[in-house]
Amino acid sequence: MVEIPTTSPTRICLVRHGETEWNAARRIQGQIDIGLNETGLTQAEAAGRWLKGAGIVALYSSDLKRAWTTAQTIGAALALVPRPVPEMRERRYGVFEGLTYDEAKARHPDGYAAFEGRNADYDFEDGESLKAMFARVTGKLQAIATAHPGQNVVVVVHGGVLDIINRFVRGNSLEMLRDFLIPNAGINWIATADGRWALESWGETGHLEAGALDELPS
Repeated sequence: MVEIPTTSPTRICLVRHGETEWNAARRIQGQIDIGLNETGLTQAEAAGRWLKGAGIVALYSSDLKRAWTTAQTIGAALALVPRPVPEMRERRYGVFEGLTYDEAKARHPDGYAAFEGRNADYDFEDGESLKAMFARVTGKLQAIATAHPGQNVVVVVHGGVLDIINRFVRGNSLEMLRDFLIPNAGINWIATADGRWALESWGETGHLEAGALDELPS
């Protein structure tokens, strides 16, 4: 028997920021404040056009430049001003930040093995563990949902944040390998009602030209 929600769902559209030059180079950004490249700006504009008519009442964003610029561009299309949510920043990658994935693997082989193996306690030597990131991201996600009962909102975030949220909504562990895409400027819909979360759609790229990057490891 299918349970019917007793309240209207709150629907949250999660948008990954547009492409940056560091995405294209597979360089780990973390909380280093890198801006969008030309492709990324075009992607942000396309996301804004796509979301017109979606009944969006509020717009939130990580305050890092690549997300914030994406949100401002989407906001211009939706006539909304983004609200900063630092809790939705990308993961802090500690000694990995600024390195390409290949450089990180060569310089920090033990740490990279822990990262690649999704060790949920590994924190990149003064970075952030998956467990710590899970707590900050899901806490803010639930606060946003509580603030907008029965409404549709947009949150512009980062690849690592989307990785956390997908697992949270589906009830999957932090340690399992990723089985979903996280393309730049991809659109992802989740919903919550009566304390339950559901994934409606994931990794939509119909609004983008072919080739949106998913440069993240599994």
